[in-house]
Amino acid sequence: MKPAFLSFVFMLTGALLFGAENPGVPVPVLLELFTSEGCSSCPPADRLLQLFDQSQPVAHANLIVLSEHVDYWDRLGWKDPFSSPQFTARQQDYSDRYSREGVYTPQLVVDGRFVLVGSDSREANAAIQRAAREPKLALALSNTARDGKQVKVHIEVPAAPNAKRKSAVLYVAITDNRAESHVARGENAGRSLAHVSVVRVLKQAGAIDLRSVATRDILLTVPAGAGANGLRLVAFLEDPGSGHIVGAAVQKL
Repeated sequence: MKPAFLSFVFMLTGALLFGAENPGVPVPVLLELFTSEGCSSCPPADRLLQLFDQSQPVAHANLIVLSEHVDYWDRLGWKDPFSSPQFTARQQDYSDRYSREGVYTPQLVVDGRFVLVGSDSREANAAIQRAAREPKLALALSNTARDGKQVKVHIEVPAAPNAKRKSAVLYVAITDNRAESHVARGENAGRSLAHVSVVRVLKQAGAIDLRSVATRDILLTVPAGAGANGLRLVAFLEDPGSGHIVGAAVQKL
């Protein structure tokens, strides 16, 4: 569907919502796993995230997953090749917002609403089911293309004139479909670890006024070493006050 036609549709119908005006369409639910290859408790959570991604086990939910590798384990014997202080800072923001007792791994944040131990499948399923009952804005990704190290995408956000919030912050991520490491030191020494949708780039693309149709043309640079097993592009909207995710979409490159 072309961007111009999408704009026309959005203007005719107002806010297009998953779960409200489209009850038969699965609601996107964003799962952010804060993990580390230096943490011996993390591999079960990594496997659970892969299960959620591959099997999509929760009815009426489209699970969009992100593996965000924190860097505070890096000084304890093994430097995680996917770690970044950016993800540590994002996890700390969640901790500050929810008044939690510090940060830990593995930690799963569901839709920016629910925080839990990343390997707890029962609690994760319950949180996903609750999150899937919340309507979401239907982000549209189009004209996605990769040219060497550059990835471009056109993002369209429908108007939501009756929404409680007036604006949201747009984030765009590039992730590895899959990534693997053989860990030589630290708590996981000697183990081969596998990850899904490992975030390599996370860019804040500015505030979106939800009272009218909004579009963004985003250009991202793929870092060296990324994409050996394919890439994904994930876009999501975050309420700047609550941290709740109000829209999300994913596209494989």
